[in-house]
Amino acid sequence: MGNLSKEAVGTICVIVAVIFFSIQDMAFKWMSGDYPLHQIVMIRATIAIVLTVAIIVPLEGGIRILQTKRLGMQLLRGGALVIGNLTFFVSLASLQLPTAVATFFTAPLIITLLAVVFLGERLNAVRVALILMGFCGVLFIVRPSAAGLQIAAILPLVAAFAYSCMQLLTRRLADTEPAAALAFYVHLMFILSSLVMAAIAGNGRFDVFDNPSASFLLRAWSWPTTQDWAIIAALGVLNTLAGYLIGQGYRLAEAGRVAPFEYVAVPMSVLWGALIWSDWPDAYAWVGIVMIVGAGLAIARSKPVQSPEVKL
Repeated sequence: MGNLSKEAVGTICVIVAVIFFSIQDMAFKWMSGDYPLHQIVMIRATIAIVLTVAIIVPLEGGIRILQTKRLGMQLLRGGALVIGNLTFFVSLASLQLPTAVATFFTAPLIITLLAVVFLGERLNAVRVALILMGFCGVLFIVRPSAAGLQIAAILPLVAAFAYSCMQLLTRRLADTEPAAALAFYVHLMFILSSLVMAAIAGNGRFDVFDNPSASFLLRAWSWPTTQDWAIIAALGVLNTLAGYLIGQGYRLAEAGRVAPFEYVAVPMSVLWGALIWSDWPDAYAWVGIVMIVGAGLAIARSKPVQSPEVKL
């Protein structure tokens, strides 16, 4: 991209990927009352892996790039993303979209912290303060009360940790694995996990709970309408592009540097919530959104500090 630095290109890749993922989040919530999660994921991943092999793999050097000497780490990375995606999507059936997304966006903060341990990056006082500011912003949005939190509200936190681990594994694999290979093994893990879920719960025999998140996970498979087929197919295309771009972004740039740009999804979730479900954040939520987005952007602008020795 002309004279742009690798970090700039990586940042652009992450922002575009996040926009695609935000559209995907909205669509999953939209369909959460009609189909089981593993059915949607299965169809989406099948389309995505076909597109990856047919289009992206040839662009990066052909089928040989899928050969890996680090299969265990590839599958571990894919498994982390499967856990992150499934727990987050299940939460969408019960939570408002902005609430789920804001809770999930502890992930870039966690990535920045984990980068200290696994990538040899260091935190100065400014970055520590900004991370604390971001977590406080999340609390403004979630606002746990004396009545406690529903289980669904905890799921985005599980998703955030799993996603953070996945991104750190991406950095570990970046030196030897091309983005197309990273995407391929992720889609493969989604297909395998969906097949397992279908075998266990695909007939709906466990759908006995009066809870929208449980039903989204456990209801029986059903044939999608023509419109829903089109939506799920579009999700496959978006997921292919987003997965490739997010992999490229974290390969090209420092994890703690590009991670905060994923906060773009927060205001987008507010927009989807308002337009589709008439969910509009109150004053406290707006304060939280400003805090987490502000913290993320400030971290992105602050100068990272590298350790004398990088841990491998």
